Amino acid sequence: MRMLRNSLLSAFISCMLATCAVGQAASIPASRQISPEDLVRLLQNSDKQKPLLIHVGSHVLYGQAHIPGSEYIGPAANDARLEQLRKRVEALPRTKFIVLYCGCCPWTHCPNVKPADDALHAMGFTNVKVLYIGNNFGTDWVDKGYPTAKGE
Repeated sequence: MRMLRNSLLSAFISCMLATCAVGQAASIPASRQISPEDLVRLLQNSDKQKPLLIHVGSHVLYGQAHIPGSEYIGPAANDARLEQLRKRVEALPRTKFIVLYCGCCPWTHCPNVKPADDALHAMGFTNVKVLYIGNNFGTDWVDKGYPTAKGE
């Protein structure tokens, strides 16, 4: 747990020094967000359609802890990673339920979720949610005891 917190702190500092100034997650409408609590309930409900979970943040954070079953795409603030995201979803029905998440830093500074959300909506996807992580993945998911996986 201590290692995860140190890594989260490092990721936060890197985020702040590098690209967090462009973070516009706060402009994502509430109707396109999902809370950690609601996502956990959804994932535990066997009657509901499970979303495609896509991590659009740091590889280091993904390796240390991520939502089980989620796919790593990488920081969506990077054009190459955005293109990888587009390729991953291009063959999917535009009604596919997709949840994007990052967790590198506080919501208001995240450089990754807004570009990913914008890209999917520009492609015509109509059922995309962004996981609202107010502080960071460690605080808002791991520390709450929600399911995690480690490694690739």
